[in-house]
Amino acid sequence: MPKISDKGRQMPESPIRKLVPFAEKAKKAGRKVYHLNIGQPDIPTPKSMIDAMHNLDIDVIAYSHSAGILSYREKMCEYYRKHNIHIDPEQIIVAAGASEAILFGVQSCLNPGDEIIIPEPFYANYNGFAISAGVKVKPIISSIESGFALPPISEFEKAIGPNTKAIMVCNPNNPTGYLYSADELEVLRQIVKKYDLFLFADEVYREFCYDGTVHHSVMNLEGIEDNVVLFDSVSKRYSACGVRIGAMISRNKEVMSTALKFAQARLSPPSLGQIAAEAAMETPDSYFTEVMGEYLKRRDVVVEMMSKMEGVVCPKPKGAFYVTASLPIDDSDKFCQWLLEDFEHENQTVMMAPATGFYSTPGAGKNEVRISYVLNVDDLKNAMNALEKALGQYPGKTL
Repeated sequence: MPKISDKGRQMPESPIRKLVPFAEKAKKAGRKVYHLNIGQPDIPTPKSMIDAMHNLDIDVIAYSHSAGILSYREKMCEYYRKHNIHIDPEQIIVAAGASEAILFGVQSCLNPGDEIIIPEPFYANYNGFAISAGVKVKPIISSIESGFALPPISEFEKAIGPNTKAIMVCNPNNPTGYLYSADELEVLRQIVKKYDLFLFADEVYREFCYDGTVHHSVMNLEGIEDNVVLFDSVSKRYSACGVRIGAMISRNKEVMSTALKFAQARLSPPSLGQIAAEAAMETPDSYFTEVMGEYLKRRDVVVEMMSKMEGVVCPKPKGAFYVTASLPIDDSDKFCQWLLEDFEHENQTVMMAPATGFYSTPGAGKNEVRISYVLNVDDLKNAMNALEKALGQYPGKTL
């Protein structure tokens, strides 16, 4: 029997999805499972997107340009101008979600064996993207004690070696919800300029900033314009994860012409998804005001209730819709599986993502979990009550 590839063996399971069979079994047993494991919002998708699909009047669903439909890219430029990011359609490649965009970026800029520095914990699939491209992740740990702030410049410089080619950040951060300040981005600018590295930035949660904070984009860092590659997506912004439309953006002409070759190899991004995404550009600001207010209520419920639980450390995030919390447990993978297999409170249980999958350093995140506060307030309250009961009953508790 032929053997599978080394890359296939190295690819990690998704910490977000690997427990799905246990959740399905719990549901078959009649339990209510609160899904806090995945960033799938329950916020309604804007009506403009739904209407665009209902009212579609075409005879053939054809390929689009490999870089994406021009009218959509032009609309994107208008959107970015509202956020003080000034780009042209030629500086955008539309992708099948931010995931494909990141793959294009990594494969265009890094060779097999090159290294990319990423502050951890980080979005779990960055590990998978790196393995796909034969690239090595060099992690720098950010601590829960600092609320997962950017590590100091000295830690970056310790990690930089002859094979270092890029730094990757997610801002606001998934899985921590941390929002990088202008000063922290200036630190990155200095490092990138000094060592002539690429700076990859995943800014898909740009709209979700709380407590009067402001998002600062890497696209506005002066002096490193050709070093910056931005990744974006409509999935979370418009609660439209299933349309699978993202983008890779850069002012570096060589990077974009190279990425276009990868885009041509997969022919084109989804045409129907682009039609829906273009229609989303007409979404009024009132939509985001309402959504922001809802997420703020959800965040506060989760953080306040978790902070009252004995032995729990839960920083208050300034962005996105995630918290990474430390629990008084021996092993987050075991705990999250135990919640689905062996625990119930009033015939309810909670599904969370073990934080081990958001680290590249072996053993890191062993007592941490990521919670997505994407459910309504009542469901979140029930889930937090169940979690508190579970922490009291778990055989591997460390208190």
